[in-house]
Amino acid sequence: MKDPYETLGIAKNASKADIKKAYRKLAKEFHPDRNKEANAADKFKDVTEAYELLMDDAKRSAYDQYGFAGTQGFGGQTGNGFEGFQGFNSSDFGFNDLGDIFDSFFSGGTGYQRRNRKGDDLQVKLELDFMEAIFGTEKTIKYRRQVVCDLCQGLGSKKGSKSSTCQTCKGAGRVTQVQRTFIGNIQTTVTCPTCEGNGEVIADKCEKCGGDGIYSESEELKVKIPKGTPDGLTLRFATRGNAGKKNAGYGDLYIEFEIKPHEYFERSGDDIYLDFKIPITSAVLGDEVDVETVHGKVKVKIPTGTQSGRVIRLKGLGVPKLKKNENGDQYLRVKVVVPEKLTRNQKKLWEELRKIENEKPGFLDEIF
Repeated sequence: MKDPYETLGIAKNASKADIKKAYRKLAKEFHPDRNKEANAADKFKDVTEAYELLMDDAKRSAYDQYGFAGTQGFGGQTGNGFEGFQGFNSSDFGFNDLGDIFDSFFSGGTGYQRRNRKGDDLQVKLELDFMEAIFGTEKTIKYRRQVVCDLCQGLGSKKGSKSSTCQTCKGAGRVTQVQRTFIGNIQTTVTCPTCEGNGEVIADKCEKCGGDGIYSESEELKVKIPKGTPDGLTLRFATRGNAGKKNAGYGDLYIEFEIKPHEYFERSGDDIYLDFKIPITSAVLGDEVDVETVHGKVKVKIPTGTQSGRVIRLKGLGVPKLKKNENGDQYLRVKVVVPEKLTRNQKKLWEELRKIENEKPGFLDEIF
């Protein structure tokens, strides 16, 4: 597929109105019923694919950042790739089923095949605790999906029941209709709405699935969460989505992880940040203190003369990197705590300190 902006002849900051206007013009120009050039059908398909991508905000954003590689994770598209059309109201142009229309355009009117679409993809959000995401865990999720009927094995009919020829399409599985569109009348061949393209209708429907060949049930799935799972990570589980009718196959399941914030740790990629308070004496004189990390407590040396706002790096004490045998780092954002109240002795010492604060280094030995 070519660059969608170049295909439609628009700028990268084009509005949806601009995209739609460009598509209308080019679709009319290259429509196979009007343009008899050998490559007209290919160009018509290119502009339609470009339109579909750019009218979908998520896909457009992914393409703008990563090119076509960024659009590969979107589910829900099967067959010729147009069933998942989003951001497009086919009724605006007099179309009812884009998939069937494109089939009729590009099949040349011959070789029609009855087909059933595989089942829909499903998406589930799974919430994880902060530490679960860092060190990995195993969760069992429950969700509902359409599965193949075990009574009729997906056929939709009672055992021993015979099917009869569909009277709407006379067994062809398709019907021809004429539709009025913005580019004129179009004669199209579409899937028969009565038999859904099978050419036959069931005489006695299965009592469990009502003739659909599928039914809804609760499902459980054990999910292994890897170490270092970031917020928003989505994992794909093939064939764990809904079943398609007439044993057309299962869609996929996508699990998106949402990570709860921690009480005091902050995560940025594979690194951890922690606001760490120290008394002014530790900042001035230096110290060795206990610090919490996601891996437990560690001893950290505070250098003499540490200023508030200084960042101290703790190498390798951050998040385990996804699919790598190493960790990120933890960073301490030091905040020096100045006492708000003083005892009489403390105040006296601070007053003495103020008198000699301009002396050369080493003056503290004279006081303490």
